[in-house]
Amino acid sequence: MGHGRRLGLVFFVFSVALTIAQTPDVFRAEYMLMPENSFDVRTTRIKLLANVPIPVREKKDFVVLGAEYNKFDYTVPQTTLPNAADLSNFHVLDVNFAYVYKWNEDWRFIGVVTPRWASTFTDGIQREDFNINYTAGGYKEKKNVEKPYRLVLGLSYSATSPIQVPLPFVYYEKRFRPNWAYTIGVPKTGIKLYTKKQHFLQAELFLDGYYVNIQNNILLSNNNLSTDISHTALLLTLGYQYKFTKDISVYLLGGHTITQNGVLRDRDRQNIFTLNNGPGLYFRTGFRIGI
Repeated sequence: MGHGRRLGLVFFVFSVALTIAQTPDVFRAEYMLMPENSFDVRTTRIKLLANVPIPVREKKDFVVLGAEYNKFDYTVPQTTLPNAADLSNFHVLDVNFAYVYKWNEDWRFIGVVTPRWASTFTDGIQREDFNINYTAGGYKEKKNVEKPYRLVLGLSYSATSPIQVPLPFVYYEKRFRPNWAYTIGVPKTGIKLYTKKQHFLQAELFLDGYYVNIQNNILLSNNNLSTDISHTALLLTLGYQYKFTKDISVYLLGGHTITQNGVLRDRDRQNIFTLNNGPGLYFRTGFRIGI
């Protein structure tokens, strides 16, 4: 398996770990920018996310209904390949159905089913735009101790992963000093400094990316037919977060890619054309309301 496919596999498997490991948001609006790099490729993303937690079983458990929408503007030079304009707009819509079961005071178990539509949508909605991802896991959390921590373990199955089997993930975060906390895991490893009550500084190493179906398949010069595009990036960023209240905050991150790989793939999920594997800058800002 090539480096680009390994990076993509890691992203698709472990992105769910971050979703489970962090407290879900009631609402989030976010904008991301990767300016033009040496490949003359520019990427922007608008993300909108909402979750509704519904208490059940005497408020011990929760059913979480949610949705997340991402719109990508992926600009490549018109001379790069035929139908380059078809790559300008991607859409990814997730609908999440989750159940959080409280086993005891420390452990909770979670099951998530995520129908997903990811496509250029140039000709409406097609069967190839749709797939379903599944996640099952548990997390142990200790809050009222000297050094609070959270451990997450589980399995994730992604229909777009190069390996069609459930794969494990692990995530761990800990407040090891009154003003310091660290996170170890994938897709995010980092450290956070709590400077004042409302101000936070952080450094993060994390994965970002997406997979999208191309409805108007692209015929390349070597007669290979591309049916989808995938992009993964490993990034190092510095960030700032300001909390208006305990649950409402704004944030800003800036950094640089360590490696990235934007490729066209065929029906067998093989990489057949590289669009962008050069270094580039990365910026992200947003507003969130937590639970």
